[in-house]
Amino acid sequence: MHYKIEGTIRRNKNRFIIFAILWLFMAIVIVMPISYGQHNANVNGVFDFGVFIENFTGAYSKLGEVVSGVFSYFWEYFSLLWKFTLVYAVFMFVGFVKTAPKNEYSDIEQGSSDWAGRGEQYKVLSRNKGIILAENNYLPVDKRGNVNVLVVGRFRFW
Repeated sequence: MHYKIEGTIRRNKNRFIIFAILWLFMAIVIVMPISYGQHNANVNGVFDFGVFIENFTGAYSKLGEVVSGVFSYFWEYFSLLWKFTLVYAVFMFVGFVKTAPKNEYSDIEQGSSDWAGRGEQYKVLSRNKGIILAENNYLPVDKRGNVNVLVVGRFRFW
């Protein structure tokens, strides 16, 4: 289970900054005008939808005034921001879960020559003669057992 968390963080570490910037942008451009319209629509204690729409759409033309006056409707803004952040975090979490590696060997190269180090491969292979497998790796033909070779790729003879 630990590999899933590490793999998800490794795959998404560049996206964390993008998600933080997007959250900040949405908190200013979407949540703040909604809370401004909600504050002005609830002045008499009764919510007036017409006043809400008028203030919400008008907030974009005077966004600087809305941002600077956030302290007058701070509790409405904070309440809406908290709910928005919770929903945003759930969507982010679902996205990160979907990018988690499916198994422990995801994104790991399979079948490379890195399986042996410091001459360990020469217990099985030869470094001098036999069937060429890779640079300085030969399959000896004089060994006992299976010496079958599967060639993958092109074979050119000119």
